[in-house]
Parts: sequence; structure tokens; C-alpha cells
Amino acid sequence: MEEKLIASIVYILPAAVTGLVSYYMFNKLISKQNPKSRMEILAQKSKDTLPIKLQAYERMLLFCERINPVKILVRVKPISENTQDYLQLLIANVEQEFEHNLVQQIYISDDTWTAILAAKNTVINKLRQVAETSKSANELRENVIVYYSKTLPPTDTAVSFIKNEVKKLL
Repeated sequence: MEEKLIASIVYILPAAVTGLVSYYMFNKLISKQNPKSRMEILAQKSKDTLPIKLQAYERMLLFCERINPVKILVRVKPISENTQDYLQLLIANVEQEFEHNLVQQIYISDDTWTAILAAKNTVINKLRQVAETSKSANELRENVIVYYSKTLPPTDTAVSFIKNEVKKLL
């Protein structure tokens, strides 16, 4: 019985030592390769997502250009002389543009998204303000154009945020 126990130990001990040495060697090898593979994965992810992010910034820049108060007034003509009808048409146009690009917020920074939202809301609020003192749709157009000829549109601030973000990406 004693001989069998000693014989078993003679076979088991070298196998256990070899197993432990192998475990530690593979563990060290894997831990050295892990940072490399993480870097490769991050590089590939960045390579794949950069075009999508750039496209999102492009679309949001286009959105800002399309809701620029002067440009939207040139593009969207009044349907009647009623100021409120024209105001509603302009606001609906801005909201439609916004809803069309809403999903882009996934790909852009929170600061830029906040700037874009602020620009959109400011444009709508200014249109409402000017509409209160305008007697007709054409007068609303004139008043908005005169106002924004003296001051920068809020969309310019959002465009500036977008350009800065793109510079950081590139």
C-alpha cells in the first residue's frame, strides 16, 4: 500500500509542478497580449466609427444652415398674408428638420448637441417674438432679416461648436 502511495506521488508531483508552471507562463503571456489586443480593438473601432461621426457632424452642420433664420425665410415663402400661418409654417419647417436629424445626437458630443438645441430653440423663440409685432407675413420676413443683419444668428454658434468638435476628431 505504501509503495502504491509513493508511486502515485512520484507521478502526480511532476505533473502538478508542470501544470502550475504552464499556468503561470500562459497567464503572463495572455496578460502581455491583452493590452496590445485592446489597443488594436480600439484602433479598429475608431477607424470604423470616425466616418459615421463625421457624417453626423456634417448633417448637423447642414441642419444649422437650413434653420438659419435668413436662409429659412428665403427658402420658405409665405402661404398667405397671415402672420400666424407663416409663423406656424416656419416653426413646422424647423421642427421637421430637427426630427429628421434627431438620431445624430448619438454620434456627437453633449456640448455640441446642447448648442444645436439652443440654436434651434432660439430661432423659434425669436421668430415668435418678431411675429408678435408684425402685421403681415411679409413684414415678419422683413423684420427678421433686419434683425439678423445686425446680429449673428444663433446657428453660427452651433456651427462653431461643430467645427471645433470635428477639429478634435481629426
